[in-house]
Amino acid sequence: MSIRRLTKDDIRRQSGILNPIGHVVLAFKDETVAAQAVAALREAGAAEEDILLYTAAEATPRLEERVRTSSGAAGFGYEITLMRRYLAFAQAGAGWLIVYAPDDAAVQRITEVAQRFEALCAVRYHRLANEDLV
Repeated sequence: MSIRRLTKDDIRRQSGILNPIGHVVLAFKDETVAAQAVAALREAGAAEEDILLYTAAEATPRLEERVRTSSGAAGFGYEITLMRRYLAFAQAGAGWLIVYAPDDAAVQRITEVAQRFEALCAVRYHRLANEDLV
């Protein structure tokens, strides 16, 4: 079963905890740095449709909703810990990317850009687990 590239509409329609399987979620200091990372990802071979860019203003309300409406069981898991971390970054003005990462080569390119632009976090989403990349 192949991993499908998500759109902003797909992300918006997901309920509960954010779980973009086959993608990497990245937070950067601000929107300017996130935009620079987008340019670097494109130079490294990522297609325009592979990269979803979010401002803090876009991310914050949705993250607040996800944290507020998560199930009681999620309150003890790593997923809600991630959502709370993401929310803190968003409230501080972070710029966000969700990048399609269908294979290890794509993840390596994304990780290199994350490190170069000092990502606050970079999390790869697998079917059954999440992986911190930086």
